[in-house]
Amino acid sequence: YPTTCRDQLLDDYPKCFIVGADNVGSKQMQTIRLSLRGKAVVLMGKNTMMRKAIRGHLENNPSLERLLPHIRGNVGFVFTKEDLTEVRDLLLVNKVPAAARAGAIAPCEVTVPAQNTGLGPEKTSFFQMMVVFVIFFFFLCD
Repeated sequence: YPTTCRDQLLDDYPKCFIVGADNVGSKQMQTIRLSLRGKAVVLMGKNTMMRKAIRGHLENNPSLERLLPHIRGNVGFVFTKEDLTEVRDLLLVNKVPAAARAGAIAPCEVTVPAQNTGLGPEKTSFFQMMVVFVIFFFFLCD
């Protein structure tokens, strides 16, 4: 978004969420934007640009400074004028479980009990060499 658009969002919308967007695909992001249309605006961008826009509004709204420490990693803003619980519910409806991938971090603690895999040492070394994980976990956290 251009700077004027970011500045306008900070002026026009009194409420916002900071949302994590790790492991969110473009199709899922499109679905989220469609479900929020008319109720909220999703803004994704560079963290440095987000911080710069917020710092430019600190003299008008000093409470925005509390947002700055939370702008880390892959995050975005959801600006709204609606009830926050209603918008939060719309965001949670669009949350889908994802299969484990190499390098992904589970959002909840996953414990795998020790058990016999049925594979001998000669077969497991092949999987280790190929960096293929045999067991897939679904990240379902209550």
